[in-house]
Amino acid sequence: MSPRLAVFDCDGTLVDGQASICEAMEAAFTEAGLPAPDRHSVRRIVGLSLPQAVRRLAPEADGRVQALAVDAYKRAYRTAREQGRIAEPLFDGIAPLLDDLRQAGWLLGVATGKSDRGLNHCLATHGLTGHFATLQTADRHPSKPHPSMMEAALAETLADPAQAVMIGDTAFDMALAVNCGVRAIGVDWGYHDRAELVAAGAEWVAETPDQLGEYLLS
Repeated sequence: MSPRLAVFDCDGTLVDGQASICEAMEAAFTEAGLPAPDRHSVRRIVGLSLPQAVRRLAPEADGRVQALAVDAYKRAYRTAREQGRIAEPLFDGIAPLLDDLRQAGWLLGVATGKSDRGLNHCLATHGLTGHFATLQTADRHPSKPHPSMMEAALAETLADPAQAVMIGDTAFDMALAVNCGVRAIGVDWGYHDRAELVAAGAEWVAETPDQLGEYLLS
């Protein structure tokens, strides 16, 4: 019998990392000689892999300058992490939600635009490393909404697509789920609004982690 698999996005779904992301992006654009993007625009691209995010924020810049901004972002974020300045608090209710799902027999995973290093640091900070059976990052996959991350999660856990869900706060997450043939569940405490999530394929949108748990465990 196939296990039930719940794959979560990270930023905007498990943790609120927008402040650190915005600060690193502003520093990166300044170093690359580009006008710093406004924070609303940065929040809109959270969830994409870094090169694709930079292309969306600076579409008129040439490839060389975009690559400079990507490298500068990595350095800025790494420096902030080493200096203890990264703020990625768990959203209220996430920790008990993960515990409840595990106790009910769900396997858990993450599919994120973060790097391996960034995701591992985030999970370790919150004592969640052992909660997840599969971790998929931008280091090893095309950017969302390509289905590669979910395909790998299914293969690693031996889960059938019919028994899997993708949970996220952006249209990119919902489109990834649709592209892979798994259920798409949105959360409205992140960076895209309910209407966008539904338009991208969400079968349902949770207002709180408690509500999400009730839906999955019912």
